[in-house]
Order: sequence, then C-alpha cells, then structure tokens
Amino acid sequence: MRAGLLRYAGAAVLALLACQALAGTVKVSHGVSVFGDLKYGADFGHFDYVNPDAPKGGTLKLWGLDTFETLNPFILKGRKEAWNALVFDTLMARAFDEPDALYGLVAEAVELPDAGGWVAFRLRPEARFHDGTPITADDVAFTYRTLVAKGHPQFRILFRDVVGVKAVDRHKVRFDFKPGRHRDLPVQLAALPVLSKAYFATVAFDKTTFTPPLSSGPYRVAKAEPGRSVTYERVADYWARDLPVNRGRYNFDRIKIDYYRDRDIAFEAIFAGQYDFREEFTSRSWATQYDKPPVRKGLMVRETLPDETPSGVQAFFFNLRRDKFKDRRVRRALDLAFDFEWTNKNLFFGLYERTNSMFENSPLAAHAPPSEAELALLEPLRGKVPEGVFVKPYKASVTDGSGKIRRELRKAARLLREAGFRVKDGKLLDSSGKPLTIEFLLFEASFNRIVSPYIANLKRLGIEATIRIVDSANFKYRTDNYDFDVIVRRYVQPLTPGLEQRNFFGSAGAGTPGSFNVGGIEDQAVDVLIEKVIGATSREDLTTAVRALDRVLMWNNYTVPQWFKGVHHIAYWNKFDRPATKPRFARGVVDTWWYNPEKAAMIAAGKAPPKP
Repeated sequence: MRAGLLRYAGAAVLALLACQALAGTVKVSHGVSVFGDLKYGADFGHFDYVNPDAPKGGTLKLWGLDTFETLNPFILKGRKEAWNALVFDTLMARAFDEPDALYGLVAEAVELPDAGGWVAFRLRPEARFHDGTPITADDVAFTYRTLVAKGHPQFRILFRDVVGVKAVDRHKVRFDFKPGRHRDLPVQLAALPVLSKAYFATVAFDKTTFTPPLSSGPYRVAKAEPGRSVTYERVADYWARDLPVNRGRYNFDRIKIDYYRDRDIAFEAIFAGQYDFREEFTSRSWATQYDKPPVRKGLMVRETLPDETPSGVQAFFFNLRRDKFKDRRVRRALDLAFDFEWTNKNLFFGLYERTNSMFENSPLAAHAPPSEAELALLEPLRGKVPEGVFVKPYKASVTDGSGKIRRELRKAARLLREAGFRVKDGKLLDSSGKPLTIEFLLFEASFNRIVSPYIANLKRLGIEATIRIVDSANFKYRTDNYDFDVIVRRYVQPLTPGLEQRNFFGSAGAGTPGSFNVGGIEDQAVDVLIEKVIGATSREDLTTAVRALDRVLMWNNYTVPQWFKGVHHIAYWNKFDRPATKPRFARGVVDTWWYNPEKAAMIAAGKAPPKP
C-alpha cells in the first residue's frame, strides 16, 4: 500500500513539474542524455535487455588480480575493489542500450533550462540509505563538495565548470555552471553517487578503509578479507528494487570476488570451480588452453559476444615529462621498432588488430582522410600540429610478420639522426654524449614476452632498454607520481566522448598526481580540440570533433599503440540463465543474468546442462 502511494505521489510530482515547465523555459524529464534523445518514455516498465521476472538467488563467483587496499573507491590512495560500485546508488541510472542516456534512480526527475546555466534534480522521497535514513538534497550537495575537495583528482577536472551546488529544499538539489554551454555536465552529474553526510560527519572520508561506508545500492558488503576477497549480499529490502531502472536486475543473492596474486593460478582456478565467470584477454590462453575436462564435458561454456563499445587505446605510454621523449621524431622511431605483425602472429594467434586510433572499434575513429568539416577545425591549428593531420589518416607501419624489420629500423635510425642522436660503440647518444636509455615499468611478468622482442629491436638502434617489474602497490605509487619512462595503459573511451577527454589528454591534468593523463600530454592544439568535442551540439558535430582530435593525438606519436579486438571472449560454468537480448553496450553478466539451481545440480552430478 505504502509503495503504491509513493508511486502515485511520484507521478503527481512529475505531472506538476511538467505543467510548470510548459509555463516557463525549464524542461523537466524522467531521463537525461547528452543530446536529449531518450529511448524509453516516462512510463517505461523496465529496460528491454532484462527479464523483469528473473528469479533471485544463488551466488556468482568472480575473480580479481593481485589485491585491493580499500573499500572507498572515490579517493586517490589505495588500489580499489573492482566491484565496489554495486553498493552506491547514483542520482540516475545508465541504460546500456543507449549511448549515454540515464533514467531516474535516487532522482525521479531532472530540470534543465533551455538557456542552460544549471541543472536540478528532484529526489524521490522514498530514497533510503541502508540504515533506513532518508537520502536528501543535503547528502547530494555534501557528496559533490567532498568529491571535489577530497576525492580523486578526476572529480576536480571533470566538474571544473560547476561553480556551486545548493540544496533548494529537502528533495531538490541544484548545480550552477560557469557562463557558456556545458553539454556534458548534466549527464556527468546525473551519474554522481550519493554519500551520507551524517555518516561521514564521524568517519574520515579521505582514508583507505576496509570498513564498508554507509551506502544505498542494491548490494552491501557482507564480508571483506583485506586484500583477499569481498562478498557482496543483495539487500532484500532495497528501497529501489521495484523501480523501472532496476526491475529484472541484480538477481544474485551474493557476489563474491576472490583475488589472485598470480595470473596463471587464477586461470587454472576457474576449471577447478573456484569461480564461475571470466572474460579472457590473453589470446594464447583463448586459443590453446581451454581444452579442459569441464569444457569438453559441457559443464563450462565458451562464447564470443559482440562488443559494440569503443575499444579506446591500449599502448606503451611515454612519460612526456622527460626530455628524452619530447621530440616527436624520437617517439616515431620508437613506434617503428615495435613489430605488431610478428607479435600478433607468434604470440596472439592472429586474434588482434593493430590500434590506429584512440577510438578504435567505433565510428569515431579517424580511419579516412579528413572531411571538410574536420579541416575547418584543424586549419586554425596549422603549424601547431603535424602536417600529416591534414592529408591522410594515421596508420602504423605494417611489417610482413617475419620479424625482419630492417626497413622500419632504417627509417627509425634516420629519424633519430635528425633528432640529434648518433651511434658510438653500439650505443645511441644524444648531442651531449648521453646514452638513450628506456625502462619499461611493469607490475606483472606476463607482459615480458611482448616487451622483450620489442627491446631486442630497440637495442639494434643502440637504445639501452630494460624491464623493471615491481609489485602493484609500488607500480601505482610510481605511476601516480609519474616516476617511470614507459608503462602499458589502456583507456576505454565512452560512446559519447566529452569531459573525460580533459582527464585523458588535457594539459590541466599533466602535472596533477594521479591524473588519467598519465603520459603528460601538454598540447594547446589538443586542448582546443577537446573543447570542440565538449562543445559539439549534435552527434554529427561530435564525430567531426572527435576525429579531428584523434588525428592530432595519433600523428603526434604520444604513444606506441598496441592492439584491440571487437568481441568479448567469455567462459563460464553453465549454471546461469540470461535474457534473450544482451545489452548492446555491456556484457550484462552481473546485473542481468540469474542463477539456475537445476543447472547447478546437473553440474554437481557431472551432467552437461543445456546451453543458453
């Protein structure tokens, strides 16, 4: 009865707000997206990619690599627990069959003035933290101020154009923006997690902790063994369990994550039944190491699912803060020495493609000559960007896969000579006689097989290259403080790039410890194009701006790009069911699959369940 009254009251509030909107210049909506497009209407019952009648129950066991040092995912310090987001509700919830749309969760409605300048969220009166206390506008305002003042540096960069936040009343919070148009801010703020002001009045926010903070999401931490495992339990009386954004989701009673120090041991553990599901990122393993009894007997399933999200970029990132990497000719020479085709053929069983864009596997990648619209953005930057930007798409050198790359090494040697280097006694020296040395910083040994052949090619150029493997804590500290020559990093790009590009590539983050701009790119042309991306008013304009940015980033050789694949390779014990439709832009395992006890019983008896 009470739930029905609350739903009726919520509908009445939305109707009242809609009437007010007609009289003024404020749009009131049940959802928000970057360009205003919404697939689901105000009366939608559930997302199309869920089973609204999915049964609840069972346990999903997952794995993590190495360890974790905190259950607070919002600060710079400490390695984070990977699935901690399960316990924190956000103002609005993402739809994974749309590029960037969010719908009401803690907030039942969003207000957006036609002229821009601010956004307001109307909270649901029934929204509750796990201790039963209500979620109020004061909590949202506190969350924003705390994340910006004490949270990870990404929050300060992401929300730098927000000038203030105000709790208008108990259930309405408003964010005001700097003058100008801020396309992405409403969407970024809609994804804001909500923290309890009262809880953090007595608990330090900016400390690592194994004590779960008070939260409001579909799960809570039931048990945490520091650095070893975390078990989440579904909150039976979760306040938002019947909302349209949650119906048919979060079906497992428990989700347990065990951490493994060794990747090979973790791989073998799934076949022993120690955990249930893994996505395979190691091509050698996927091609050769799954011929195991559980797979042969049909107890485990291997599948390849489409991945329609941008792959982004995985690359060797140079620390551009160091003088030896400041000359683009040096960076280009280092790129020429990496033989992807040999690596793909001999180490990856031909399962990957070479990365030639920061936005691979998407229409945003600049894989064609620049359009007139792109040239209009690029022309004012002539003289500040490489000339190739204006002519053709960037494409890494292609070898025959034999390992004989004399042509590429000759080009690399010529570029190094042009940059003022010379070879003496087999060593490459700069103009002051100092040898060029490069240290690859890793935190696990599995990448040795990829880096070692690359080092062999670099040594043929006279470059002293070495590998240093450190533990993950040391690796995080050194990367956060930019104490490295070259590291491997992967950036996953969103479907609608925007404010996060400042974090990835903007000059403002180059000197900020812990910034996602790990390479230290400081380029005025890049900054200009990032603002063009952020300011795009249509998806067509966005694509134009992103491709222009992509060209400048790639032609500057800020990284040595590695590889990508446009699919998910997954393996799992066949004791789960799932909806008929996969979310277009996600795997959907944790939040849309469910446990099947009959299948689990068949597996226990050594019988193969029917395939999904």
